[in-house]
Amino acid sequence: MADRVLTALYPEHAAFGFSRVQHRFVYFSYLNSILRPDMTVVDLGAGRDKWERIETGYLRTLTRLKGKVAKLIGADVDEAVLENPVVDEAVTLRIGASYPFETGSIDLITSWATLEHIANAEETAREIERILKPGGWFCAWTPNKWGYVGMGARLIPNALHQKLLGFFAPKRDEVDTFPTTYRMNTIRDLKRLFPESRFEHFSYVHNGPPSYHANKLWLARFWQFYAWATPASMGQGLHVFIRKR
Repeated sequence: MADRVLTALYPEHAAFGFSRVQHRFVYFSYLNSILRPDMTVVDLGAGRDKWERIETGYLRTLTRLKGKVAKLIGADVDEAVLENPVVDEAVTLRIGASYPFETGSIDLITSWATLEHIANAEETAREIERILKPGGWFCAWTPNKWGYVGMGARLIPNALHQKLLGFFAPKRDEVDTFPTTYRMNTIRDLKRLFPESRFEHFSYVHNGPPSYHANKLWLARFWQFYAWATPASMGQGLHVFIRKR
């Protein structure tokens, strides 16, 4: 049913399995353009990599980074990362502790749907800056704080998120539902945490296909109209591309 909803909005979804505006297609297309075979890359918040069992075909090839770089390291506060099948090495992080990487040793950090869960934003930004090489990249996708998903998540208590996700996103795994804080989720937040004197910013707000539509076409069309009718700053997702000077 979910596929039929997306196909009704984006005909190409029926042929390719994803739409022209699909978040992961857009984000990983840009990410692949800056990858090099000699890079050491950290996947921050890699988890168990649920996408390995969800994605197929070209989209899986596009989003899988293992084999495209010299070393892919999965890092997460959740020990599930130790079972991640698509990283070369896995490490667990401790909140409040330094990341277990040498200063200036990482070429690129990628993070998917993780920034909205980070409460210690300043500390995280300092560690990202510390481990990146000069010219290194911090790249991420995360919900925009002022998009409908971000605003809904902040208005609704974290304790109710799981119950509501069961209705609006019935295919979402319960085990992949975590508390949200939204402290790194606007362009302004990012420029404060990563000052332009030390970083170049190429981030932007992006509207992907409607999410949390409960497999209802009318609700998906409503969110599509909402995206069209609201200012660009209230877009659904935030594509983060920041380069250390």
